Amino acid sequence: MLTKSLIKNLMSKLKNIKLKNYFLLLILLISFGVNAQKEDYKISLNFQNLFGEGMKEGVSCYRIPALITATNGDLIAAIDERVPSCGDLKWSKDINIAIRRSEDNGKTWSDIEIIVDFPFGKSASDPSMIVDKVTNEIFLFYNFMDLESEKDIYYLHVIKSADHGKTWTEPTDITSQITKPGWHEDFKFITSGRGIQTRSGKLLHTLVNLKNDLHLFGSDDHGKSWFLFNTPIKDGNESKVVELIDGSWMVNSRINKGGIRYSHISTDEGLTWKSKKEPTLVDPGCNASIIRYTSIADGYKKNRLLFSNANNKEKRKNMTIKLSYDEGKTWTNGKTIYEGSSAYSSLTVLKNGEVGLFFEKDNHKENVFTKMSLDWLTDGKDKIIKSSKN
Repeated sequence: MLTKSLIKNLMSKLKNIKLKNYFLLLILLISFGVNAQKEDYKISLNFQNLFGEGMKEGVSCYRIPALITATNGDLIAAIDERVPSCGDLKWSKDINIAIRRSEDNGKTWSDIEIIVDFPFGKSASDPSMIVDKVTNEIFLFYNFMDLESEKDIYYLHVIKSADHGKTWTEPTDITSQITKPGWHEDFKFITSGRGIQTRSGKLLHTLVNLKNDLHLFGSDDHGKSWFLFNTPIKDGNESKVVELIDGSWMVNSRINKGGIRYSHISTDEGLTWKSKKEPTLVDPGCNASIIRYTSIADGYKKNRLLFSNANNKEKRKNMTIKLSYDEGKTWTNGKTIYEGSSAYSSLTVLKNGEVGLFFEKDNHKENVFTKMSLDWLTDGKDKIIKSSKN
């Protein structure tokens, strides 16, 4: 598509071209069209600062972004509102869970709303969400601590929304359902970001115990009850799970050593796991995001996974999105979204097919939302095509 400036430039050149030279005119049109198309892929993304330093009086910072798309297409962005300091859960007596919602694919957002707010001395941290596409409900998990009476004891809570994030239930403590009695004093937490629903309807999420490894937990009854998968996964800190096209489960994990990530695959619904290093997924030891974008099972020509992280071996910077067309066996080099300081991220697919990304920017002074088309993300090398049989 030709821009106004390019058309103006072209018209000035045409003044010196004899109209009979149609061939030269055609070459110019093609050349300018191609160049304009290339420039479209270089256009800077628009970063919307949803939660940032100085936005709310008395709040030290916002951290730990989570983003999902409700079944009606609404977007919910959740985050820690860290009041007295920017410290993590065990260091802060006042952390709340805040959200903003968008009903127009991220063009505009609601005001900041606090949906979990305990009295001073009790804190909630690390939001994550699962959307149940059968019941249309959203589950939001967080980690809880009473720093006044039980410092360093982690509890695991969930709240639920039945109206696409407009209202939420009171918290339910599910610690006893998804942990073991011997873990009471362990450093344990539900990974921030998001879990998934498998094609069978099962809800899945990841839980880290720094003494007893990574585990999955889930629900077979749409969140009425929850259970722990007993098999530990070695070499896994903050992690995300996706379902592969053959029904296997793949967990992608943060590892705080070596400058790379690990993946773990189970072909028997979590009974056993095979782990491997992912040298092409370089990482400084930071939370990341992995989601399914399309699958041939849904009638598309290609299986596509998306992965976002701080694409650097040593420093939290260079936010990048990579794609896999072979269920995580290989990954593209990716496209840099932001070269500067960037850390935790959360991906989602918007109702209009665009890719939404919510991430910590500039040492989490800003927590920004941006969106892009698959065409932009791949510089025009990939397009959404459904199978002709559907």
